[in-house]
Amino acid sequence: MRSPFPRSSARRAGYRRAATIERSVSYERGSVTAEFALAMPAVALVLVCCLSGVQLAGLQVRLQDAAAASARSLARDESSAAVAATASALVSSAQLTTQHRDDLVCATVSAPARNALLGLLPITLSASSCALGGGK
Repeated sequence: MRSPFPRSSARRAGYRRAATIERSVSYERGSVTAEFALAMPAVALVLVCCLSGVQLAGLQVRLQDAAAASARSLARDESSAAVAATASALVSSAQLTTQHRDDLVCATVSAPARNALLGLLPITLSASSCALGGGK
């Protein structure tokens, strides 16, 4: 009758296989940790780029709104100083330039993007808008 327990040499081979499997599992765990450690900075960089893009888009919308409001105010013959103050109130550090074309009064508002990609890129955004002059 056969013994339900394996012989000692078979038992040792089973232990060796189990030890080899255990070593490979622990190696795989270590490689997953290393891959995760390498991937985290890349994920963080992509996240920073996406958030900077959203911030730039928001600034562009505010600049366009300030340019439209400035052009309408200039078309109603308000003073340039008051319009520039209004534009800088809507967008901090905004600069206003005006231009008269025939019956149109155009306003261009520009501002530097301070936090674009953590301040590494010097980006200046601008928006322009025109309104019919003379309060018409």
